[in-house]
Amino acid sequence: MADFSTLNQAMRGVFRSGRTKSVEWRRAQLMALLKLLDDNRERICQALKEDLNKSKMEGLLFEVDFARNDLINCINNLNEWTKPEKVKKGLINMMDKVYIRKEPFGVALIMGAWNYPIQLTICPMIGAIAAGNCVLVKPSEISASTAALLEEIVPKYLDKEAIQVVNGGIPETTAILKEKWDYIFYTGNSMVGKIVMRAAAEHLTPVTLELGGKSPVYVDDGVDLGIVANRIMWGKCTNAGQTCIAPDYVMCSKKTQDALIDHIKKTLGDFYPDGPAKSPDYCRLVSDRHYQRIKKNLQGGGTVAVGGGTNDGERYVAPTVLTDVKFSDPIMQDEIFGPILPIIPVENEDIAIEYINDGEKPLAFYVFSKNPSLSEKMQHHVSSGGFVTNDVLMHAGVPTLPFGGVGSSGMGAYHGKFSYETFCHKRSCMERELKMEALNGMRYPPYTETKMKRAEWFLKRKVNNGSGAKSLLPYFLFGTLFAVLLKMFLAPSSSFLFWTRQ
Repeated sequence: MADFSTLNQAMRGVFRSGRTKSVEWRRAQLMALLKLLDDNRERICQALKEDLNKSKMEGLLFEVDFARNDLINCINNLNEWTKPEKVKKGLINMMDKVYIRKEPFGVALIMGAWNYPIQLTICPMIGAIAAGNCVLVKPSEISASTAALLEEIVPKYLDKEAIQVVNGGIPETTAILKEKWDYIFYTGNSMVGKIVMRAAAEHLTPVTLELGGKSPVYVDDGVDLGIVANRIMWGKCTNAGQTCIAPDYVMCSKKTQDALIDHIKKTLGDFYPDGPAKSPDYCRLVSDRHYQRIKKNLQGGGTVAVGGGTNDGERYVAPTVLTDVKFSDPIMQDEIFGPILPIIPVENEDIAIEYINDGEKPLAFYVFSKNPSLSEKMQHHVSSGGFVTNDVLMHAGVPTLPFGGVGSSGMGAYHGKFSYETFCHKRSCMERELKMEALNGMRYPPYTETKMKRAEWFLKRKVNNGSGAKSLLPYFLFGTLFAVLLKMFLAPSSSFLFWTRQ
């Protein structure tokens, strides 16, 4: 096992040297990461095939090109993102420079996930590098081929001292978590998330936890069930359901359930004309342990209406739909994370809302309806990491939206600029001059009633009653004029000194 304490200290020395803080270094590393993705597209797709039987299209669409587009977005906006952020000033600070400076935390630890081992490892790396951190990457050992590939190719393209990859299982992960990191970004399940958070708490290290949960779907009556079936089953079958925001279960009326089943059968026939078992486009479960868990869930409640087939030798589980499932059934107690879709008949949306709110907050919530008021109602009454009407998964591909959970589905968010900001400390900065001391006289002891009244006049604010910034315009104009006059004429004035010191 590697000496992670020595590794940690070496990376900390690199960070303290200031090397990673320059925008030029950051851009160079991001461009090198782009070259890594472009040079190794075929090898990455082959590794994903070995780990998950992932098709080339899914490997490129959800992994390589997803990360590549996020990376290019970051490169194109890096200069703008790294600029100090100007903030509004009050009357008392009119002559000061006040701004937010976004600074790297230091040495960041990124713990990747096995289900999308490129996307969920590279995308956090992008934000950490763009923010100027040193980065230790720990890929998931479960996707062994992809983890080995990352360990091989990352040092060939990126700064070997500032950005490193280490592989290993539970012993290595345990040893890594004993060290003090300046930021930890973990993607995975809530059980390990708690372990990561406990380890971070020992050093008061900030964390982002990208977890999961049972992401529900509500299907309203009267929608086009052909389209609904296509979109739900696409989200459920992608990566054989091993997606943190995959539709976990469906709630709808009994009438809609029965009609939806027929459409799902047609959809699966269209997706996989020769059956999913023979299709090159259908993934396999990542390990024997996960396979056995999903296989057990086939008897977790309800009736198998679609699918149900398995193959132990291939870790294959067919896309499966269970009907007439009850909220109390075993399959409804934990996130499924596989290609099984339970359908629960409910009388109306209020029952669906109540059930969701009785459980943990999901990572995503999907509503299919032609009624905007119903969608708005469900969005208003249910808390979730993300919310989508009339589709699934697609919000994760919008770089201007933050991606993350709430409550037990995670904390923190990333993608696009949000990745950069996740790995930044927002430092409050003020620059003042050693002038205009007369104005500062009112804040120095001895305190008097006159000083207090004058200080209150400068500092007092009023509620704008919804009129927005317009109500501040007179104060801004007066403040600017007042500050200019002070700077030009009043600083040396003995009469003004007398006025402020009373």
